[in-house]
Amino acid sequence: MTTLGTGVLRVRHWLRDHPLALDSALALAVLVAMIIGSFVHPGVPNGPSFGTSAPEVGSVLLMVLGAVALIWRRRNPMAVLVATAGLTVVELVGFDPPAPVVMSTVIALYTVAARTDRSTTWRVGLLTMAVLTAAAMFFGWAPWYSQENFGVFAWTGMAGAAGDAVRSRRAFVDAIRERAERAERTRDEEARRRVAEERLRIARDLHDVVAHHIALVNVQAGVAAHVMDKRPDQAKEALAHVREASRSALNELRATVGLLRQSGDPEAPTEPAPGLAVLDELVDTVRRAGLPVEVACTDRRPPLPAAVDLAAYRVIQEALTNVRKHAGPGAKAEVSVVRVGATAEITVIDNGSGGGGHNGDGGGHGILGMRERVTALGGSLTAGPRYGGGFRVHAILPVKARTAEPEEPGAAGRTGENT
Repeated sequence: MTTLGTGVLRVRHWLRDHPLALDSALALAVLVAMIIGSFVHPGVPNGPSFGTSAPEVGSVLLMVLGAVALIWRRRNPMAVLVATAGLTVVELVGFDPPAPVVMSTVIALYTVAARTDRSTTWRVGLLTMAVLTAAAMFFGWAPWYSQENFGVFAWTGMAGAAGDAVRSRRAFVDAIRERAERAERTRDEEARRRVAEERLRIARDLHDVVAHHIALVNVQAGVAAHVMDKRPDQAKEALAHVREASRSALNELRATVGLLRQSGDPEAPTEPAPGLAVLDELVDTVRRAGLPVEVACTDRRPPLPAAVDLAAYRVIQEALTNVRKHAGPGAKAEVSVVRVGATAEITVIDNGSGGGGHNGDGGGHGILGMRERVTALGGSLTAGPRYGGGFRVHAILPVKARTAEPEEPGAAGRTGENT
């Protein structure tokens, strides 16, 4: 059975790839059926009989021509229908009794209905039915009310109806297949988009954590190396700050990487993401690293949405990290968090004289990441040098976070500020 099924499948595929061969086989089958049918004489008193009459040479020629025309029914169905209908009219008018040349017209009409639209099927089908039925009734050998004449009407009508049904089914199947393919493409594109967004978010978090804490570690390690011989107590204090900053970095890295774990993993992080509630701890860490920071913050109640709260914290963290790295010695920073209507405004300014990283010479992604984070929530961020010296970072975040399309990478970094 498997071999038989495979053979049938191969034959079907071959016929699909060679439609002309299939149409030639169909034309031959129709010719054989018409010749056999021409030996049936319907007019005897006791009903139809086989072999009592034989077709004339002209009828055989018309049947051959009608069958040959069917070979091109796919290439030009309308021309084949006109040709076969004309041969049928000639047979009905000129021969007595007529041979069943109408069988070729039935196949041609079916092809037209299956390969065109419904309105064309109706117009062409009704015209073909009317012409052939009128020719049979008014010029045929049998009375106009005979069943043979109504048979011509019925067969042509069924051919049009069958072809239209096949066309409708093909269109329905094609529509279902197209919807399935479109849904599959959309699903794949959505999955890729989500993966890209998640990778970008994790990259921003990793950058914020590493840049901030490693910058503090670098500063404190430098202090410890500088005073190790002359003031060991101060070096010990600096090393303690290094240890604390590295521990905080490890904890935040563990929490961020834990997001990549599968749901239900017992080792997945359960602590909330950092926000303005721990802003004082962030500021104390920066102060211990040697950067004076002043904070002006309005009432933090009611709390901001989680996404907005995290974005505000990361903006302040990255801005202070930039001040510590690039503002130069003796710099001071000011942080303000103000609720204005339906927005929260975050401002970080400094009076530093260094500007390498602020002006975009560092080649990092700090302010680019801040802008992407803020824009994703529907806010805006501006960063640039202050008049009279220093640098200013100003972010406006909506209290009710909404998803926004991220800006183009080039547009996000047009001001050129990097970590």
